[in-house]
Amino acid sequence: MSTASLVTALIKESPYMARMSFDLLYMYLTLSSRVKKTRRAFEKQLMLAGMAKDDAMRLSACFEQLKNSITGMLKEGILRTGNRR
Repeated sequence: MSTASLVTALIKESPYMARMSFDLLYMYLTLSSRVKKTRRAFEKQLMLAGMAKDDAMRLSACFEQLKNSITGMLKEGILRTGNRR
């Protein structure tokens, strides 16, 4: 590829890359609040079904662990990519 065609391709794709970057940042920033909301709703449903609050909280902890593992994998991938340069 020539330099001019590479620059042209980058310019054409930059709005899509910017949009995707903003979307990923928004998802990352709102993930914690969404997990908290999901945990509360899950615990509420379990308690309405007759489960003790402590047991419901213990079962809903998997959402927090899942969030932590996902964010950990993302951070590890970003750090690994940054070290390659």
